[in-house]
Amino acid sequence: MRLLSPILRQVVYPVLGKLGYFHSCTSASVLTYHGVFPSGYRIADPFLDDTLLTAEVFRLQLRLLKRHYNVISPEHFRQCLGGSEPLPERAVLLTCDDGLMNNLTVMAPILQEEGLQCLFFITGASVTGHSRVLWYVDLYLMIMDRERQLRGFTWRGIRVPQALPDPAKRRLQYFELMNHLSGLSFEERAGFLQEAARQWGLAESWNVRYLDDPSCRQRFQFLDRDGLRRLSNHGMTVGAHTLSHPALSQLPKALACSEITESKRQLESCIGQAVWALAYPFGNAVTVGDRERDLAREAGYECAFMNVPGTLRQDCAFSIPRVHVTSGMSLGTFEAHVCGFHESLRRRMRMLGSAESATPL
Repeated sequence: MRLLSPILRQVVYPVLGKLGYFHSCTSASVLTYHGVFPSGYRIADPFLDDTLLTAEVFRLQLRLLKRHYNVISPEHFRQCLGGSEPLPERAVLLTCDDGLMNNLTVMAPILQEEGLQCLFFITGASVTGHSRVLWYVDLYLMIMDRERQLRGFTWRGIRVPQALPDPAKRRLQYFELMNHLSGLSFEERAGFLQEAARQWGLAESWNVRYLDDPSCRQRFQFLDRDGLRRLSNHGMTVGAHTLSHPALSQLPKALACSEITESKRQLESCIGQAVWALAYPFGNAVTVGDRERDLAREAGYECAFMNVPGTLRQDCAFSIPRVHVTSGMSLGTFEAHVCGFHESLRRRMRMLGSAESATPL
């Protein structure tokens, strides 16, 4: 499948999309967005910015969905989930993670113009104001700063090696360090970032360029309390994305429970409405297991969303699959994912590979 992917993305899917082949598929799906680039923003790191779209591409995707699919509101999805209504054929639910400022300033106006609604998953940081940028984004920006030689150090038993000059190798170091930090509390992660900045000779205002420039601020910074209320008042639905976006499976149970329950309580207190949906941070099989699903159910959520593809069923309320939309998708590739064709093909290829490997010589 890996060898076929470029051909599928660049040739097969665009052709099938133009021919209308995907329109015959009947499966329902949930889409995950992470934001839309604000006007004037310049992409500095394609890896970091791969989760955001341009306003033009976002609008084109919405119009394609309106033409060929049933884009349902979050409240409609909630009723279907509760069994009071059947899930429409070719239903699509729009969701967006992280609660960045551009969700309010760029995404929401486009959604309103197209007459659509979205379920926005917001972290508790928007309510508490304890941080302005996702902790792992701060970490990435620090490590990938090529202008600095980042020496190694040890912090509370965590060994941080000297950052290598090659960007690809630095990125691998980033992922390894992020995994270590994912098992810490928010306060401990914040303490590590402060110590890393000190060890690497970064001034207290090292990230000011990401927060002072208007376009960068909309790209990187969370919504504040006022912005969160405005998003809700614009007719959008607010869901929870935990307090601080940790890898829940790596936390002790008490901390994982607090991340899940407190985010719900604080968001409801802020917007004055019920928060009935949760999106697990990272949302894959490594970070979410039975314990996390049970915690979400016990906290009073009606459903919880993963960030991996799969078949949407009404009996999987606490592990709802989603299609992750990225900037590299052409319209044809986007639709191949939306209608389930890509995931179905991937499963068939995997089964074929397994069968071949099991065949005796």
